[in-house]
Amino acid sequence: MSEFSEPTFSNLPPQYTYSTTAAKERSKKLKSYFIHIGLFIITFITTTIAGVEWTTGLFPPYEFSMLVKGLPYSISILTIITFHEFGHYFAAKFHRVRSTLPFYIPFPPIMYFINFGTMGAVIKTKSPISSKKAMFDIGIAGPISGFIATIAILIYGFMNVPPAEYILQIHPDYFSPDYGKEGLQLVFGDSILFMLLREIFVQPNTFFPPMSEIYHYPYLCAGWFGLFVTSMNMIPVGQLDGGHISYTMFGDKKHYAVSSIAFIFLFVVGVAGILDSTLGFNFGIGWSGWLFWALILYFIIRLKHPPVNDDSELDTKRKILGWISFVILILSFSLAPIMITNPVM
Repeated sequence: MSEFSEPTFSNLPPQYTYSTTAAKERSKKLKSYFIHIGLFIITFITTTIAGVEWTTGLFPPYEFSMLVKGLPYSISILTIITFHEFGHYFAAKFHRVRSTLPFYIPFPPIMYFINFGTMGAVIKTKSPISSKKAMFDIGIAGPISGFIATIAILIYGFMNVPPAEYILQIHPDYFSPDYGKEGLQLVFGDSILFMLLREIFVQPNTFFPPMSEIYHYPYLCAGWFGLFVTSMNMIPVGQLDGGHISYTMFGDKKHYAVSSIAFIFLFVVGVAGILDSTLGFNFGIGWSGWLFWALILYFIIRLKHPPVNDDSELDTKRKILGWISFVILILSFSLAPIMITNPVM
């Protein structure tokens, strides 16, 4: 009985070993593409369903023909997320930092639960970022790209608000004196930029919905979401996008001080939101979600930025762009972005 040794990399010709390794790499890359594409498709489905729920006020299951109503919302929100993540991706490529394509994060719409159909998307860097310039560019490219897409969608939404008949299809009793007096109301909080764009692009003497109905309007809802996510990402803490920018602009010690102040601010605003809703004041001076976000930043993301072995300073153009990004944070931030109020109280 003859014995045959199993083929191993040690006893194979070099060219065969190389081709086998290359084939494995191609197979691995192909599988990763399937994951990215699959997650995108699932997120497209969940955001489309969420869009139908937001814009019609009806809960699933839906007939297939109804899903068309969710497309303006899902396409808008995925455009914002895609611009944001590919901003990071292409900046990483420019600086020759290996990174993955975006992993979209679907979230199934759940009845009686505030849900945008997605929790955003992430990319993962696969090689170290060795310079502050690269860290800054990768950090800022995402929110700036997403912000530009958000502004474009918001301007379109403000300039194309449907007439009052649209809201009457959802709430036939909208103009009734008793409308909204029973039950709870979901109110999206204003931000400085949302108010400014509304003043600039909404024609005078035309119907415009209050913030308690804004989620029925897909472009305004997606644009509002874009500003909300931008403000969350631009907070100068730890490894958030704003944290990368703050660290590369100010250095380790100053960044940690700024990060700590931002954490304390979010914590206080979050506690204020809990007291406001618990005591029934409904002043809109805070939001409990900011407390939850502050705790995530403190315990998971961490306040301190990991060190980058580069003592060089950013050039003037990048510093100016960094300050502009913090202005964007202020303009996009809302003290109480999501409120559930009782109009009777």
